[in-house]
Amino acid sequence: MVNRNLVFAGVVVLALACAPPPPPTPNQFGNFLKNLPQPTDSGITEKDLKTRMYIIADDSMMGRQAGREGNAKVTAYIARELTRLGVTPAGDNGTYFQNMPWVARHYAATSTLAVGGRALRWLGDWAAVPGPTPAKALDGMRAIYGGVAGDTSTQATAQQAQGRFVILTPGTPVAGGAAAQAARFGGAAAIAVVDLQTLNANSRALYVEPPAALVDPAAQAAAPFVSMRLTPEAAAAILGAAPDGMKVGTEGGTVTAKLDLVEAPVPQFGRNVVGIVKGSDPKLAGEYIAVGAHSDHVGYNAAPVEHDSARAMQSALLKMQIQRGELKPLTPAQIASAKINLDSMRKLSKPRLDSIFNGADDDGSGTVAVLEIAEAIALNPVKPRRSILFVWHTGEERGLLGSKWFTDHPTVPRDSIVTQINTDMIGRGRAEDIPGGGSDYVAVIGSFRLSTELGREVVKVNLREPVPLRFDYRLDDPTTWPGYNNLYGRSDHYHYARYGIPIAYFTTGLHGDYHRVTDEAQYIDFPHLTNITRYLRDLVVDVADLDKRPVVDKRP
Repeated sequence: MVNRNLVFAGVVVLALACAPPPPPTPNQFGNFLKNLPQPTDSGITEKDLKTRMYIIADDSMMGRQAGREGNAKVTAYIARELTRLGVTPAGDNGTYFQNMPWVARHYAATSTLAVGGRALRWLGDWAAVPGPTPAKALDGMRAIYGGVAGDTSTQATAQQAQGRFVILTPGTPVAGGAAAQAARFGGAAAIAVVDLQTLNANSRALYVEPPAALVDPAAQAAAPFVSMRLTPEAAAAILGAAPDGMKVGTEGGTVTAKLDLVEAPVPQFGRNVVGIVKGSDPKLAGEYIAVGAHSDHVGYNAAPVEHDSARAMQSALLKMQIQRGELKPLTPAQIASAKINLDSMRKLSKPRLDSIFNGADDDGSGTVAVLEIAEAIALNPVKPRRSILFVWHTGEERGLLGSKWFTDHPTVPRDSIVTQINTDMIGRGRAEDIPGGGSDYVAVIGSFRLSTELGREVVKVNLREPVPLRFDYRLDDPTTWPGYNNLYGRSDHYHYARYGIPIAYFTTGLHGDYHRVTDEAQYIDFPHLTNITRYLRDLVVDVADLDKRPVVDKRP
């Protein structure tokens, strides 16, 4: 699931600092694939889900980051499985892969920023978020304090921001924050958030290490403004005083910047995996139920941490949130009050250093679930009436890039996609993971937003299950738990919904291991994942067998 805390003005940045790999060769993964186990049970079983999970969330996948070898390996594994199951390729040129012509874009370390003739240090005082070429000149920008990021009710006006270097202090992320920010400050020359100090040296290095940002080279539209990050010291130098407590609209010094943009191709590393199981009804086989997950995660960090102590601290913080019955972000004081006894832990076992974000739940759980559903439907002699379109999107963690590419360039007619079922993080959901969690827990998001009929079908199929799941609709309301920050807009289903395709998104929610090195296969609740996967198979088949496609009775 894409992290909205790392999104500003529509650009996603990941905390990773490593050199780009060479492009893969056609047979690069032959030995890797040959030595993998081959689950063959046509039913959806805990054993097969576990086998697949320990393959794709293994350290050898290096966090499966889009644009790197690990993600290319997992997409090769998915394609191998589809070949073995007899699923029809539906990518480019008769293959399972839909390749995206991505380029890696970043600003070089030669970029400069100065206020009143005083040069600020690149990565030490400031950094520019990689994005399209700035539309406005960055010479002689007058700085102003614009207020708190995300809180448009207390920010400077659009007129005050026109052509200015707007500095914002960080605030709690809100639903639609990036879009609202762009709409309000679209006339600004640059927007800088005072939060660079929250990134360590390894995380800051990503700004000069491609692929810092992956983009479609055909999308050459200039950015309305440049997004930057500042330290508090740099902000004070530009504004003449610390921005905390400063009156909104206060003017500062004159800023000049020079951004040296660098682009490099990312051959063969940006690819969705697409396959089809053909429907049995000649009249309905030309319509599709799309089933999706994202194969990528966030890679690895050059700075390892102690795995067990990190997980203990995350568990302590999450416990504090659950005791409050909500998942609003903890305050700095609350975080500081959490205590764990590291000395006792280290006496019990030697510290285990870990730097790989394995992404077992995010979204290894969805990836293996969709593979199991594909296997169950492909090997069942009785096929659904409509065709089933399986899509493993890449680049979700980069800003839903793979799903945007697929829905903008679908390999089947877009209007033939009747429904999209999305799975993203369905492997946890215990009581210690989320308020109200349990062995039967799953959150349902978006099922009623476009089609009342689809929402009712989601419920009806669940009630027919041997042991029905307990649906949680709280996360479908962005005002219920602000800490969740609009999950409806944070996963791949969103790009189907923007075309008016009814969607249903299933998740067991965020937890303490989200986007941490501790999101590993050993912590997945496999019996729970198995039950959810079986339900999703039944839902997919049920919708595929409906006499009529779900009616869209609400606006996207």
